[in-house]
Amino acid sequence: MTTPASDQLAPIVVIGGGFAGLSTALAFRHVHPRPPVVLIEPRERFVFVPLLYELLSGELQGWEVAPTYASLLQGRGISHVQDHVKSIDLKARTLQTASAQTLNYSQLVIATGAQPADFGIQGVHEHALRFHTLSDLAPLRQCLQQVTLRPSGSSTLVIAGAGATGVELACKLFDMLDGAAAIQLVELGEQILPRSRAFNREQAQRALEKRGITVRLNTRVDAVSPTSVNLHGPEGAVTLAHDGLIWTAGSRPKIPDLSPAVTLQGGRLPVTSALRLESHPEVMVLGDIAIHASHDEASHWPLSAQAAIQQGQFAAKGLQAHLNGGDPEPFIFRDLGEMLSLGIGDASLTGLGITLAGPLAFKLRRLTYLTRLPGLSLGLKAAGAWLVSP
Repeated sequence: MTTPASDQLAPIVVIGGGFAGLSTALAFRHVHPRPPVVLIEPRERFVFVPLLYELLSGELQGWEVAPTYASLLQGRGISHVQDHVKSIDLKARTLQTASAQTLNYSQLVIATGAQPADFGIQGVHEHALRFHTLSDLAPLRQCLQQVTLRPSGSSTLVIAGAGATGVELACKLFDMLDGAAAIQLVELGEQILPRSRAFNREQAQRALEKRGITVRLNTRVDAVSPTSVNLHGPEGAVTLAHDGLIWTAGSRPKIPDLSPAVTLQGGRLPVTSALRLESHPEVMVLGDIAIHASHDEASHWPLSAQAAIQQGQFAAKGLQAHLNGGDPEPFIFRDLGEMLSLGIGDASLTGLGITLAGPLAFKLRRLTYLTRLPGLSLGLKAAGAWLVSP
């Protein structure tokens, strides 16, 4: 494989500044000074999504959880274009943004992530709160403030979805409100945390039970209004009054329009074992929008921050290999364990031979998220504060 000399002049473009995209840009620029790298990301700030809970509760500050891209990219030779990508012409190797900019690329990394999905359920889009981005915090905080103004115990908050986000948020909200509202966790499946390790699931179950959080399993949401939610579960149809419903029950990939069109698999873009778009080796696809159909279990990866970071580090090497005309290596996910926040100052973690729960697990979880992102150092001040804070 030989990269044309003309391609060397065009920049490498990374679409999406989440864990996968930012890791790619930082890791590549660390080892390779050329060609130019352009990061296209509409947000002003990068968000440690797994630490949004601590930002909501005030355990961490905004500069720790949501630093600006300007501060992260300063002096690294990476240009930040604050825009959305509308379409990509794979043959011409060009893309167009929402502001009508057209950019050429020599290599392209698509890491646009996922967004909440309401599955067409009536009222979810209009009336549900969300917990996915930095902008979701303000309406949720407003809801919590209104709850605290009412007589203690007279309000009910409903969280739809008992995956990691729903369970972690339920524990955090209970601790923040200190019993001011009842919390009900609604899950369509047969158990909470269906993809989690047994130890973490057991710790989470204990945390929910200790707080008196009601868990409704095998229960679907049929409709949502500003003050009530229609549920259907083992006991039949139920209408439950609520003072806020938070939707964490699903997501769908965000994929720009591609020309020529690419046939999706399960709503995601099919990639080779080297995370390259099939028939387009100059394009890498990472994170929640990528899928690799293989019978080899080692080639499968979870939709998680640690998988996205590992893919970003791998992609940086892949970009360099493409520049040098080398053959791509397969991506193999290395499972470093699973970490859950289970309330203020509490967490559970398991992996690499370690199982731990409690305050120490909570501190290790936060420090781990800081150290796993290459080049992203918020300073020893933050790391030290996490280790010594009570």
